[in-house]
Amino acid sequence: MKIAVIGAGTMGNGIAHVFAQNGFEVRLIDISDEALNNGLATISKNLDRLIAKEKITKSDKQSTLEKISKHSDLAEGVKDVDLVVEAATENLELKLKIFKDLDLYCDAKTILASNTSSISITQIASVTERADKIIGMHFMNPVPIMQLVEIIRGYNTSESTTKTIMQLSEQLGKTPTEVHDYPGFVANRILMPMINEAIETLYNGIAGVSEIDTVMKLGMGHPMGPLQLADFIGLDVCLSIMNVMYDGFKNPKYAPCPLLVNMVMAGKLGVKSSEGFYDYSTSRKAETVSSQFK
Repeated sequence: MKIAVIGAGTMGNGIAHVFAQNGFEVRLIDISDEALNNGLATISKNLDRLIAKEKITKSDKQSTLEKISKHSDLAEGVKDVDLVVEAATENLELKLKIFKDLDLYCDAKTILASNTSSISITQIASVTERADKIIGMHFMNPVPIMQLVEIIRGYNTSESTTKTIMQLSEQLGKTPTEVHDYPGFVANRILMPMINEAIETLYNGIAGVSEIDTVMKLGMGHPMGPLQLADFIGLDVCLSIMNVMYDGFKNPKYAPCPLLVNMVMAGKLGVKSSEGFYDYSTSRKAETVSSQFK
């Protein structure tokens, strides 16, 4: 079975990694050669971590990397593949454009999946002539470690497509969970309002960053506090998901906190920009950033 993964960023290279490590031929596609090289370098580094933990051998690493090829041309990369997993930026217009192109370039039998964390699979399918073969395959970050794959069935997704993707996810050693196609699905419909409420709690001056995260870690048993998790996800991604849910439900409870909006506009996106609710620069790794919240 041949797999194409669109996007060599954090999610894309992680998805390519797990497919290749489980014996699938993978074509990693990105318009940027730099992104492709960085993606492969990340996969190599993550495989080295597995070697250090004695979970795989050096031979396993070499075999995994040999199964991944780089492509900067979409039409070439998806030729004759059985499944495409799109993991591009969480932007509706971009995803619709990609799926329109995929519908033209891919064989009629090819299943097209999106790793979207909130955008409607039914809407994505509407720009194609194969709505029955469009499905959501929402991996969690970091992909090689996290067990869950949220499988989102669009309005016209067929039973055959759903069954194929559920079984394929199990072959990757993941636990697939089928959900229906509504804004935020299940994972983010529950998670993002919690993160947004944590930001509101900070915005209202009820407690500081580390205090809020400590309460949720020690009091609620969360492995990571909501503000640190938001930094890890990317505040721009959190804002995008909140906006999708707010637009979809027209309910004030999904309105993003003004502090989240301002931080994104200021370029404070979390780990990816080295600063969010915490400072991730080399000189002050993961220290609380407090001045902007006063």
